[in-house]
Amino acid sequence: MPINPDAVGETGGPVSRSWTSKDALLYAVGIGGGTDELPFTTENTHGVAQRVFPTFAVIIGGGGSPMNKVGSFNPALMVHGEQGIELLDEIPPDGEVESRGRIAGIWDKGSAAVLEFESESVNRATGKPLLRTRSMLFCRGEGGWGGDRGPSERLQYPDAEPTHQVTYKTREDQALTYRLSGDRNPLHSDPSFAARGGFEKPILHGLCTYGFTGRALLHSLCGGDPSRFRSMNGRFSRPVIPGDTLTVSMWADGNRALFRTTNQDGDVVIDQGLCTFQ
Repeated sequence: MPINPDAVGETGGPVSRSWTSKDALLYAVGIGGGTDELPFTTENTHGVAQRVFPTFAVIIGGGGSPMNKVGSFNPALMVHGEQGIELLDEIPPDGEVESRGRIAGIWDKGSAAVLEFESESVNRATGKPLLRTRSMLFCRGEGGWGGDRGPSERLQYPDAEPTHQVTYKTREDQALTYRLSGDRNPLHSDPSFAARGGFEKPILHGLCTYGFTGRALLHSLCGGDPSRFRSMNGRFSRPVIPGDTLTVSMWADGNRALFRTTNQDGDVVIDQGLCTFQ
């Protein structure tokens, strides 16, 4: 069955997801966390309580999205188009959430279809909402049915130097660590599968690049304090190859900042970024 645009508004869930301290630690090293980030990469450092990177929301959230109702598409031709998270409370090192999701939109881009999902996750321990996620999947070769192309608003970046800028180097085996947090798509590990998708080699998970970017935002804008991090939204504009160097540029204004992530060649890999914080 091809993409079904009539599925917009369909809901799913509830779906429960639990996680442990080890899951949070594995995610932290999967997005490049190291020895200078011990609150996030260790659980037993003297005098240091374990904390969780806000972008861990993409691992534990998003549940309940009714993927089985959108129709079919070729997974080798699907890439992550956009991702948003909203933190309603700080994520604990271990816990359980119950999530409900909905299909928020199915857009016809002509040569591709874009699937938009929204989800809200409730902390089972407190009964209160913990986080919300929004994701868009870009499915090449699935458009052309004459549907709505979707919103086209764009953020306008200041004509000024960034207020903050951070550079991180990804490892050549970065995807092999990140995949252990749950996304085992062979596009990120199997050269033959990546070739079927038109890539010369396996690409880095978009959400791994998102996590690297979120680390930069957290340390630059929130002083490394996850309780101050409120939301983050960005558009994936170009694949990242494991081993690439990522530079996150931020333009802060009050409690919000526009951001953009580029690779070592200056190519934009995450665009249209907006982060809010306290």
